[in-house]
Amino acid sequence: MSNLSSLKSYVSCALDCTRLRLVRNPEDMGNDEGCFKPEMAHQIFGESESIFGYRDLKIDVMAAAGPFDLYFDINYSKKVEELHTEGLKADDVEKALADIVEDGCFYTNRDEFKRVLASKTDSFRPHGTKVDEFTAQTSPSASRTDGDQQQRPVRTFEVYLSSADDAEYMKFHSRLETFSFFFIDGFSRVEIDPLWLFFTVYERYSIDNNNEASGTRYATIGYVAAYQYYAYPDKIRPRISQVLVLPPFQKLGIATRLIEHTIYEYFSKKKNVADITFEEPIEAIQHIRSVIDAKRCKTLPAFAKENLLTGFTKDMLREAKERFLINPKQCRVVYEILRLGCTDLDDEQQYRAYRIEVKKRLNMNYNKHRRDLAKAKKRGADVTAALCGLPGVAERIESLHAEYKQVEEIYGLVLHKLLLAA
Repeated sequence: MSNLSSLKSYVSCALDCTRLRLVRNPEDMGNDEGCFKPEMAHQIFGESESIFGYRDLKIDVMAAAGPFDLYFDINYSKKVEELHTEGLKADDVEKALADIVEDGCFYTNRDEFKRVLASKTDSFRPHGTKVDEFTAQTSPSASRTDGDQQQRPVRTFEVYLSSADDAEYMKFHSRLETFSFFFIDGFSRVEIDPLWLFFTVYERYSIDNNNEASGTRYATIGYVAAYQYYAYPDKIRPRISQVLVLPPFQKLGIATRLIEHTIYEYFSKKKNVADITFEEPIEAIQHIRSVIDAKRCKTLPAFAKENLLTGFTKDMLREAKERFLINPKQCRVVYEILRLGCTDLDDEQQYRAYRIEVKKRLNMNYNKHRRDLAKAKKRGADVTAALCGLPGVAERIESLHAEYKQVEEIYGLVLHKLLLAA
Protein backbone atom coordinates (compact mmCIF):
# COMPACT_ATOMS: atom_id res chain seq x y z
CA MET A 1 0.00 0.00 0.00
CA SER A 2 1.34 3.40 -0.92
CA ASN A 3 2.04 5.93 1.80
CA LEU A 4 -0.81 8.43 1.46
CA SER A 5 1.10 11.02 3.46
CA SER A 6 3.71 11.12 0.69
CA LEU A 7 1.00 12.27 -1.71
CA LYS A 8 0.50 15.57 0.11
CA SER A 9 3.25 17.08 -2.01
CA TYR A 10 1.00 16.40 -5.00
CA VAL A 11 -1.80 18.64 -3.71
CA SER A 12 -1.82 22.26 -4.89
CA CYS A 13 -3.96 25.21 -3.84
CA ALA A 14 -5.63 26.49 -7.00
CA LEU A 15 -5.54 30.09 -5.77
CA ASP A 16 -1.78 29.90 -5.22
CA CYS A 17 -0.77 28.13 -8.41
CA THR A 18 -3.05 29.99 -10.84
CA ARG A 19 -2.00 33.25 -12.46
CA LEU A 20 -4.05 35.38 -14.82
CA ARG A 21 -2.76 37.92 -17.31
CA LEU A 22 -4.00 40.28 -19.97
CA VAL A 23 -1.60 40.20 -22.90
CA ARG A 24 -1.21 43.30 -25.09
CA ASN A 25 1.96 42.12 -26.86
CA PRO A 26 4.07 38.93 -26.92
CA GLU A 27 6.47 40.37 -24.32
CA ASP A 28 3.63 40.46 -21.77
CA MET A 29 3.47 36.66 -21.84
CA GLY A 30 6.70 36.49 -19.86
CA ASN A 31 6.19 39.59 -17.74
CA ASP A 32 5.30 38.56 -14.20
CA GLU A 33 4.52 42.17 -13.23
CA GLY A 34 1.32 41.95 -15.25
CA CYS A 35 0.05 38.83 -13.44
CA PHE A 36 -2.84 38.85 -11.00
CA LYS A 37 -4.42 36.19 -8.82
CA PRO A 38 -7.98 34.86 -8.94
CA GLU A 39 -10.24 35.68 -5.99
CA MET A 40 -11.89 32.25 -6.09
CA ALA A 41 -11.49 28.92 -7.84
CA HIS A 42 -14.23 26.71 -6.39
CA GLN A 43 -16.37 27.12 -9.51
CA ILE A 44 -13.57 25.56 -11.56
CA PHE A 45 -11.75 23.13 -9.25
CA GLY A 46 -14.35 22.30 -6.59
CA GLU A 47 -15.21 23.58 -3.12
CA SER A 48 -11.79 22.75 -1.63
CA GLU A 49 -10.09 24.82 -4.35
CA SER A 50 -7.35 22.21 -4.44
CA ILE A 51 -5.81 20.26 -7.34
CA PHE A 52 -4.41 16.76 -6.90
CA GLY A 53 -1.73 14.98 -8.84
CA TYR A 54 1.06 17.48 -9.56
CA ARG A 55 4.21 18.81 -7.95
CA ASP A 56 5.14 22.47 -8.47
CA LEU A 57 1.98 23.04 -10.48
CA LYS A 58 1.71 26.37 -12.30
CA ILE A 59 -1.35 27.40 -14.30
CA ASP A 60 -1.19 30.48 -16.50
CA VAL A 61 -4.49 31.70 -17.93
CA MET A 62 -3.80 34.38 -20.51
CA ALA A 63 -6.17 36.49 -22.55
CA ALA A 64 -5.43 38.70 -25.52
CA ALA A 65 -6.18 42.05 -23.88
CA GLY A 66 -8.56 43.22 -26.61
CA PRO A 67 -10.37 40.31 -28.31
CA PHE A 68 -9.90 38.06 -25.26
CA ASP A 69 -8.74 34.94 -27.09
CA LEU A 70 -7.60 32.52 -24.38
CA TYR A 71 -4.38 30.59 -23.84
CA PHE A 72 -3.83 28.02 -21.08
CA ASP A 73 -0.27 27.11 -20.07
CA ILE A 74 -0.02 24.25 -17.54
CA ASN A 75 3.37 23.26 -16.11
CA TYR A 76 4.60 20.96 -13.31
CA SER A 77 7.75 19.14 -12.26
CA LYS A 78 6.14 15.75 -11.62
CA LYS A 79 2.79 13.99 -12.01
CA VAL A 80 1.49 11.05 -9.97
CA GLU A 81 1.54 7.68 -11.65
CA GLU A 82 -1.71 5.72 -11.44
CA LEU A 83 0.22 2.45 -10.99
CA HIS A 84 1.88 3.69 -7.79
CA THR A 85 -1.14 5.36 -6.21
CA GLU A 86 -3.65 2.51 -6.11
CA GLY A 87 -5.81 3.93 -8.87
CA LEU A 88 -5.67 7.57 -7.80
CA LYS A 89 -5.56 9.79 -10.86
CA ALA A 90 -4.33 13.31 -11.24
CA ASP A 91 -7.07 15.91 -11.70
CA ASP A 92 -7.53 16.91 -15.33
CA VAL A 93 -6.63 20.60 -15.09
CA GLU A 94 -7.07 21.34 -18.78
CA LYS A 95 -10.55 19.79 -18.79
CA ALA A 96 -11.56 21.80 -15.71
CA LEU A 97 -10.53 24.99 -17.51
CA ALA A 98 -12.09 23.88 -20.78
CA ASP A 99 -15.43 23.34 -19.02
CA ILE A 100 -15.72 27.06 -18.25
CA VAL A 101 -14.92 28.10 -21.82
CA GLU A 102 -17.90 28.41 -24.14
CA ASP A 103 -17.56 25.92 -27.02
CA GLY A 104 -14.14 24.88 -25.70
CA CYS A 105 -12.42 27.56 -27.79
CA PHE A 106 -8.94 28.20 -26.35
CA TYR A 107 -5.27 27.73 -27.23
CA THR A 108 -2.63 25.52 -25.61
CA ASN A 109 0.13 26.11 -28.15
CA ARG A 110 2.21 29.17 -27.30
CA ASP A 111 3.31 29.95 -30.86
CA GLU A 112 -0.23 29.63 -32.17
CA PHE A 113 -1.49 32.05 -29.51
CA LYS A 114 1.26 34.51 -30.45
CA ARG A 115 0.12 34.39 -34.07
CA VAL A 116 -3.47 35.07 -33.02
CA LEU A 117 -2.27 37.91 -30.81
CA ALA A 118 -0.30 39.46 -33.67
CA SER A 119 -3.16 39.14 -36.15
CA LYS A 120 -6.01 40.43 -33.94
CA THR A 121 -4.58 42.99 -31.52
CA ASP A 122 -4.05 45.83 -34.01
CA SER A 123 -7.43 45.47 -35.66
CA PHE A 124 -9.58 44.82 -32.60
CA ARG A 125 -12.28 47.42 -32.02
CA PRO A 126 -15.01 47.53 -29.35
CA HIS A 127 -18.36 45.95 -30.07
CA GLY A 128 -21.62 47.89 -29.88
CA THR A 129 -22.48 51.57 -29.55
CA LYS A 130 -20.30 54.00 -27.63
CA VAL A 131 -22.20 55.49 -24.67
CA ASP A 132 -19.46 57.00 -22.49
CA GLU A 133 -15.83 58.11 -22.39
CA PHE A 134 -13.80 59.18 -19.37
CA THR A 135 -10.27 59.43 -18.04
CA ALA A 136 -8.70 58.19 -14.82
CA GLN A 137 -5.55 59.32 -13.08
CA THR A 138 -3.09 56.67 -11.91
CA SER A 139 -0.40 57.06 -9.31
CA PRO A 140 3.26 56.39 -10.23
CA SER A 141 3.18 53.20 -8.13
CA ALA A 142 0.01 51.76 -9.69
CA SER A 143 0.50 48.46 -11.48
CA ARG A 144 -0.14 48.19 -15.20
CA THR A 145 -0.25 45.54 -17.84
CA ASP A 146 1.69 47.37 -20.56
CA GLY A 147 4.86 48.79 -19.11
CA ASP A 148 5.90 51.92 -17.25
CA GLN A 149 2.81 53.84 -16.27
CA GLN A 150 4.85 56.86 -15.16
CA GLN A 151 4.83 58.02 -18.78
CA ARG A 152 1.03 57.72 -19.04
CA PRO A 153 -0.52 58.78 -15.73
CA VAL A 154 -3.83 59.61 -17.40
CA ARG A 155 -5.72 56.72 -18.99
CA THR A 156 -8.69 56.91 -21.33
CA PHE A 157 -11.65 54.54 -21.11
CA GLU A 158 -14.65 54.04 -23.36
CA VAL A 159 -17.92 52.24 -22.62
CA TYR A 160 -19.91 50.48 -25.33
CA LEU A 161 -23.46 49.16 -25.14
CA SER A 162 -24.33 45.78 -26.67
CA SER A 163 -27.29 43.44 -26.44
CA ALA A 164 -27.54 39.67 -26.39
CA ASP A 165 -29.00 39.59 -29.90
CA ASP A 166 -25.63 40.76 -31.26
CA ALA A 167 -24.08 37.42 -32.22
CA GLU A 168 -20.56 38.76 -32.70
CA TYR A 169 -20.57 40.49 -29.35
CA MET A 170 -21.84 37.36 -27.58
CA LYS A 171 -18.96 35.31 -29.00
CA PHE A 172 -16.58 37.89 -27.56
CA HIS A 173 -18.51 38.10 -24.28
CA SER A 174 -18.42 34.33 -23.79
CA ARG A 175 -14.61 34.54 -23.71
CA LEU A 176 -14.72 37.47 -21.28
CA GLU A 177 -17.10 35.51 -19.06
CA THR A 178 -14.37 32.92 -18.52
CA PHE A 179 -12.64 35.35 -16.16
CA SER A 180 -15.93 35.96 -14.33
CA PHE A 181 -15.73 32.44 -12.88
CA PHE A 182 -12.62 33.57 -11.00
CA PHE A 183 -14.17 36.77 -9.59
CA ILE A 184 -17.98 36.54 -9.34
CA ASP A 185 -19.30 34.05 -6.77
CA GLY A 186 -22.25 31.98 -7.96
CA PHE A 187 -21.53 33.04 -11.53
CA SER A 188 -23.48 31.53 -14.42
CA ARG A 189 -23.41 32.46 -18.07
CA VAL A 190 -26.23 34.61 -19.39
CA GLU A 191 -28.74 33.08 -21.75
CA ILE A 192 -29.24 34.46 -25.24
CA ASP A 193 -32.09 36.86 -24.55
CA PRO A 194 -32.47 40.30 -26.22
CA LEU A 195 -33.48 41.77 -22.85
CA TRP A 196 -29.87 41.44 -21.67
CA LEU A 197 -27.77 44.59 -22.07
CA PHE A 198 -24.00 44.80 -21.60
CA PHE A 199 -21.99 47.90 -20.77
CA THR A 200 -18.45 46.85 -21.67
CA VAL A 201 -15.44 48.98 -20.74
CA TYR A 202 -12.31 49.26 -22.86
CA GLU A 203 -9.10 51.21 -22.41
CA ARG A 204 -8.05 53.18 -25.48
CA TYR A 205 -4.30 53.42 -25.72
CA SER A 206 -1.57 54.16 -28.25
CA ILE A 207 1.56 52.15 -28.90
CA ASP A 208 4.89 53.74 -29.70
CA ASN A 209 7.41 52.48 -32.19
CA ASN A 210 10.73 54.31 -31.83
CA ASN A 211 8.85 57.21 -30.24
CA GLU A 212 6.51 57.46 -33.21
CA ALA A 213 2.83 56.83 -32.59
CA SER A 214 1.76 53.81 -34.59
CA GLY A 215 -1.92 53.47 -33.91
CA THR A 216 -4.74 53.23 -31.44
CA ARG A 217 -5.58 49.98 -29.71
CA TYR A 218 -8.22 48.82 -27.26
CA ALA A 219 -7.94 46.58 -24.20
CA THR A 220 -10.94 45.02 -22.50
CA ILE A 221 -11.36 46.10 -18.87
CA GLY A 222 -14.67 44.61 -17.67
CA TYR A 223 -18.42 44.84 -18.03
CA VAL A 224 -21.77 45.33 -16.35
CA ALA A 225 -24.68 43.07 -17.34
CA ALA A 226 -28.24 44.34 -16.87
CA TYR A 227 -31.50 42.49 -17.49
CA GLN A 228 -34.62 44.48 -18.37
CA TYR A 229 -37.45 42.97 -16.34
CA TYR A 230 -41.09 43.83 -16.95
CA ALA A 231 -42.71 46.23 -14.48
CA TYR A 232 -46.51 46.44 -14.43
CA PRO A 233 -48.28 47.88 -16.31
CA ASP A 234 -46.10 49.28 -19.12
CA LYS A 235 -42.58 49.80 -17.81
CA ILE A 236 -39.29 47.96 -17.41
CA ARG A 237 -37.18 47.44 -14.29
CA PRO A 238 -33.48 47.04 -15.20
CA ARG A 239 -31.60 44.82 -12.78
CA ILE A 240 -27.82 45.03 -12.54
CA SER A 241 -26.87 41.37 -12.47
CA GLN A 242 -23.09 41.15 -12.94
CA VAL A 243 -20.28 43.65 -12.40
CA LEU A 244 -16.71 42.77 -13.33
CA VAL A 245 -13.73 45.13 -13.36
CA LEU A 246 -10.53 43.14 -13.77
CA PRO A 247 -7.95 43.59 -10.95
CA PRO A 248 -5.33 45.58 -12.92
CA PHE A 249 -7.98 48.27 -13.42
CA GLN A 250 -9.57 48.35 -9.99
CA LYS A 251 -9.35 51.38 -7.67
CA LEU A 252 -9.54 53.72 -10.66
CA GLY A 253 -13.18 54.61 -10.04
CA ILE A 254 -14.41 52.60 -13.03
CA ALA A 255 -17.22 50.73 -11.24
CA THR A 256 -18.38 53.99 -9.64
CA ARG A 257 -18.41 55.71 -13.02
CA LEU A 258 -20.44 52.90 -14.59
CA ILE A 259 -23.06 52.84 -11.82
CA GLU A 260 -23.26 56.56 -11.10
CA HIS A 261 -23.03 57.97 -14.60
CA THR A 262 -23.04 55.57 -17.56
CA ILE A 263 -25.89 53.25 -16.59
CA TYR A 264 -27.97 55.91 -14.84
CA GLU A 265 -27.67 58.32 -17.79
CA TYR A 266 -28.68 55.61 -20.23
CA PHE A 267 -31.80 54.46 -18.38
CA SER A 268 -32.87 57.89 -17.06
CA LYS A 269 -33.44 59.05 -20.64
CA LYS A 270 -35.99 56.28 -21.19
CA LYS A 271 -39.58 57.10 -20.29
CA ASN A 272 -40.55 53.50 -19.53
CA VAL A 273 -38.08 52.76 -16.70
CA ALA A 274 -39.70 52.25 -13.29
CA ASP A 275 -36.48 52.05 -11.26
CA ILE A 276 -33.09 50.33 -11.22
CA THR A 277 -32.38 47.33 -8.99
CA PHE A 278 -29.34 45.20 -8.15
CA GLU A 279 -29.21 41.42 -7.89
CA GLU A 280 -27.78 40.72 -4.42
CA PRO A 281 -24.71 42.90 -4.97
CA ILE A 282 -21.45 41.98 -3.30
CA GLU A 283 -20.38 44.19 -0.41
CA ALA A 284 -18.02 46.33 -2.51
CA ILE A 285 -20.67 47.08 -5.15
CA GLN A 286 -23.36 47.75 -2.54
CA HIS A 287 -20.98 50.20 -0.86
CA ILE A 288 -20.42 52.07 -4.14
CA ARG A 289 -24.15 52.08 -4.80
CA SER A 290 -24.98 53.42 -1.34
CA VAL A 291 -22.42 56.23 -1.59
CA ILE A 292 -23.80 57.28 -4.97
CA ASP A 293 -27.47 57.14 -3.94
CA ALA A 294 -26.90 58.87 -0.60
CA LYS A 295 -24.99 61.67 -2.32
CA ARG A 296 -27.86 62.14 -4.75
CA CYS A 297 -30.68 61.98 -2.21
CA LYS A 298 -29.00 64.57 0.00
CA THR A 299 -30.04 67.09 -2.65
CA LEU A 300 -33.75 66.21 -2.42
CA PRO A 301 -36.15 68.23 -0.20
CA ALA A 302 -37.66 65.08 1.32
CA PHE A 303 -34.25 64.16 2.75
CA ALA A 304 -33.71 67.44 4.59
CA LYS A 305 -32.44 67.00 8.16
CA GLU A 306 -35.76 67.92 9.79
CA ASN A 307 -37.52 65.27 7.68
CA LEU A 308 -34.92 62.57 8.27
CA LEU A 309 -35.17 62.88 12.04
CA THR A 310 -38.95 62.39 12.00
CA GLY A 311 -38.95 59.09 10.08
CA PHE A 312 -39.21 57.39 6.71
CA THR A 313 -41.87 58.93 4.44
CA LYS A 314 -43.68 58.36 1.17
CA ASP A 315 -42.22 61.63 -0.10
CA MET A 316 -38.75 60.11 0.21
CA LEU A 317 -39.84 57.08 -1.80
CA ARG A 318 -41.48 59.23 -4.46
CA GLU A 319 -38.67 61.75 -4.89
CA ALA A 320 -35.90 59.13 -4.94
CA LYS A 321 -37.73 57.08 -7.54
CA GLU A 322 -38.81 59.96 -9.78
CA ARG A 323 -35.49 61.78 -9.74
CA PHE A 324 -32.91 59.00 -9.51
CA LEU A 325 -34.75 55.72 -10.30
CA ILE A 326 -33.98 54.40 -6.79
CA ASN A 327 -36.17 51.46 -5.78
CA PRO A 328 -37.98 51.39 -2.38
CA LYS A 329 -35.61 48.92 -0.69
CA GLN A 330 -32.53 50.96 -1.55
CA CYS A 331 -34.35 54.18 -0.67
CA ARG A 332 -34.85 52.86 2.85
CA VAL A 333 -31.12 52.11 3.14
CA VAL A 334 -30.28 55.63 1.95
CA TYR A 335 -32.69 57.11 4.49
CA GLU A 336 -31.01 55.19 7.31
CA ILE A 337 -27.55 56.30 6.17
CA LEU A 338 -28.49 59.97 5.93
CA ARG A 339 -30.42 59.88 9.19
CA LEU A 340 -27.37 58.47 10.95
CA GLY A 341 -25.40 61.40 9.56
CA CYS A 342 -27.94 63.82 11.07
CA THR A 343 -28.22 62.06 14.42
CA ASP A 344 -26.42 63.49 17.44
CA LEU A 345 -24.83 60.35 18.89
CA ASP A 346 -24.26 62.17 22.19
CA ASP A 347 -28.00 62.79 22.51
CA GLU A 348 -29.16 59.49 24.04
CA GLN A 349 -32.83 60.01 23.15
CA GLN A 350 -32.07 60.88 19.52
CA TYR A 351 -29.56 58.05 19.14
CA ARG A 352 -31.93 55.53 20.75
CA ALA A 353 -34.73 56.58 18.39
CA TYR A 354 -32.41 55.92 15.46
CA ARG A 355 -31.38 52.47 16.72
CA ILE A 356 -35.01 51.47 17.22
CA GLU A 357 -35.88 52.65 13.70
CA VAL A 358 -33.15 50.54 12.10
CA LYS A 359 -33.79 47.48 14.29
CA LYS A 360 -37.48 47.51 13.34
CA ARG A 361 -36.45 47.11 9.73
CA LEU A 362 -33.87 44.43 10.54
CA ASN A 363 -36.44 42.49 12.57
CA MET A 364 -39.26 42.58 10.01
CA ASN A 365 -38.65 39.12 8.57
CA TYR A 366 -38.32 37.53 12.01
CA ASN A 367 -41.57 39.11 13.24
CA LYS A 368 -43.40 38.18 10.03
CA HIS A 369 -42.28 34.57 10.36
CA ARG A 370 -43.57 34.40 13.94
CA ARG A 371 -46.91 35.94 12.91
CA ASP A 372 -47.27 33.47 10.05
CA LEU A 373 -46.60 30.55 12.39
CA ALA A 374 -49.14 31.90 14.89
CA LYS A 375 -51.79 32.08 12.14
CA ALA A 376 -50.95 28.55 10.99
CA LYS A 377 -51.27 27.29 14.57
CA LYS A 378 -54.73 28.87 14.88
CA ARG A 379 -55.77 26.97 11.76
CA GLY A 380 -54.75 23.74 13.47
CA ALA A 381 -51.38 23.20 11.82
CA ASP A 382 -48.55 21.60 13.79
CA VAL A 383 -45.85 24.28 13.91
CA THR A 384 -43.75 22.73 16.69
CA ALA A 385 -40.77 21.91 14.46
CA ALA A 386 -40.85 25.34 12.81
CA LEU A 387 -40.96 27.12 16.17
CA CYS A 388 -38.01 25.07 17.40
CA GLY A 389 -36.03 26.34 14.43
CA LEU A 390 -36.63 29.96 15.42
CA PRO A 391 -34.26 31.62 17.88
CA GLY A 392 -35.76 32.52 21.24
CA VAL A 393 -36.48 36.12 22.17
CA ALA A 394 -33.27 36.57 24.18
CA GLU A 395 -31.18 34.97 21.45
CA ARG A 396 -32.86 37.12 18.81
CA ILE A 397 -32.23 40.32 20.79
CA GLU A 398 -28.55 39.44 21.00
CA SER A 399 -28.24 38.66 17.28
CA LEU A 400 -30.26 41.78 16.40
CA HIS A 401 -27.83 43.92 18.37
CA ALA A 402 -24.91 42.37 16.47
CA GLU A 403 -26.66 42.95 13.13
CA TYR A 404 -27.30 46.56 14.04
CA LYS A 405 -23.67 47.20 15.01
CA GLN A 406 -22.55 45.79 11.68
CA VAL A 407 -25.04 47.97 9.79
CA GLU A 408 -23.98 51.10 11.68
CA GLU A 409 -20.34 50.38 10.89
CA ILE A 410 -21.11 50.02 7.17
CA TYR A 411 -23.19 53.20 7.18
CA GLY A 412 -20.33 55.00 8.91
CA LEU A 413 -17.99 54.09 6.05
CA VAL A 414 -20.50 55.47 3.54
CA LEU A 415 -20.83 58.72 5.49
CA HIS A 416 -17.04 59.00 5.63
CA LYS A 417 -16.90 58.71 1.82
CA LEU A 418 -19.61 61.38 1.51
CA LEU A 419 -17.61 63.68 3.77
CA LEU A 420 -14.48 63.21 1.67
CA ALA A 421 -16.44 63.90 -1.52
CA ALA A 422 -18.03 67.08 -0.15
